[in-house]
Amino acid sequence: MYQDLALYIDGEFVKGGDRHEQDVVNPATLEVLGKLPHARRDDLDRALAAAQRALEGWKQSSPLERSKILRRVGELIRVRASEIARNVTLDQGKPLAEAISEVMACAEHAEWHAEECRRIYGRVIPPRQPGVSQIVVREPVGVCAAFTPWNFPFNQAIRKIVAAVGAGCTLILKGPEDSPSAVVALAQLFHDAGLPQGVLNIVWGVPAEVSTYLIESPIVRKISFTGSVPVGKQLAALAGAHMKRVTMELGGHSPVLVFDDADIERAAEMLAHFKLRNAGQVCVSPTRFYVQEKAYDRFLARFTEVMGSVRVGNGLDEGTQMGPLAHERRISSLEQFLEDASLRGGRIVAGGARIGNKGHFFAPTIVTELPDDAKLMVDEPFGPVAPVTRFRETAEVLRRANSLPYGLASYVFTSSLKTAAEVSSGLEAGMVSINHFGAALAETPFGGVKDSGIGSEGGLETFDGYLVTKFITQFG
Repeated sequence: MYQDLALYIDGEFVKGGDRHEQDVVNPATLEVLGKLPHARRDDLDRALAAAQRALEGWKQSSPLERSKILRRVGELIRVRASEIARNVTLDQGKPLAEAISEVMACAEHAEWHAEECRRIYGRVIPPRQPGVSQIVVREPVGVCAAFTPWNFPFNQAIRKIVAAVGAGCTLILKGPEDSPSAVVALAQLFHDAGLPQGVLNIVWGVPAEVSTYLIESPIVRKISFTGSVPVGKQLAALAGAHMKRVTMELGGHSPVLVFDDADIERAAEMLAHFKLRNAGQVCVSPTRFYVQEKAYDRFLARFTEVMGSVRVGNGLDEGTQMGPLAHERRISSLEQFLEDASLRGGRIVAGGARIGNKGHFFAPTIVTELPDDAKLMVDEPFGPVAPVTRFRETAEVLRRANSLPYGLASYVFTSSLKTAAEVSSGLEAGMVSINHFGAALAETPFGGVKDSGIGSEGGLETFDGYLVTKFITQFG
């Protein structure tokens, strides 16, 4: 059975009435899975009022209480992972094994925040004269509004929830209408773990309408958004007009630098599989492949071989390694990328077309011989399409890798410690992985620079966006 879909406001699951309902569709079969109720204006007002009321008690709650609830959520995630993951595969499309991995990793996010929320410390500053005390405390920012994407519906939502809840804030979250089951499941998890009413609220609706209403509300004091750069800039501008702090985890166009002294076969195999994770619909997916000249032919041969061997199909079918794209519009977008590539002299050496006429399946695709100003080298494809190009020297590839306004993730493959140090220092990115894929763990910060975002989620930095600093000084 697919997840029963609803709003979650002030501790209650709400649906029915005269609310508009949206079809939720399986991208592999185009079957309608369920009806998602959109929030009315009075639902949003009720969520805002609930979050404001709950804040008065929750911000004063003991970190031990918050920790206990987050730890219980982690336990419940492990128990319910199979059911949640199956629903993620149904409405998002990724293979079941990937969905299970996503959900299980989120138990660690709950547990990490359960520990770290007990360590939100202030400090004492030595005074300049006797009789003066100077202390710094960190307090919850208040009611938060969060907006999360469809590609990792469970992971992206829980990162924001556990940070806000652990910091003592209350939250209104609008998840992805196309893949909503994971977020409704999260509401049930926190409900069953004993989170007080109003601390977490879940709403659905037309994204621009809901985001504008929540951001403009004087009740909301902080905005967190994960999604595209254009939308992120619009929301950041709106938040800035109301002097509200933001955390923005936006898109990237992740460069991969493969040097000729790397383990070329291993790099090609790892990158092919990582590129096709979630059908390439990953903000940190490797998307611009720069391979040093001496290794280029070897890399391309093995990379093409592995990409071509990947089994594409329904995420629930045994043996499926890559599922469908989440939306029909992703297929037309990839077709536009490849049309531009052909016009710019690119050579499609694998894939390049839709698979079948039922479901949103697209073949793993490799394009070579592209100039740096081709659309595929400038804009993130967000799909299973990989442009591969040559480079000669380190300075050259750093210049090319840093030439775009994005700076989220980057990847380097080399056996030289000198090269690794030089390139990791020179890359303009929030995350650099060398000879493996090491980002997105609960204990490590996740975020970008330049147009790719503001702030970090995870690691010791996880609560920074949800806390304000207060300085208190007293004489006598």
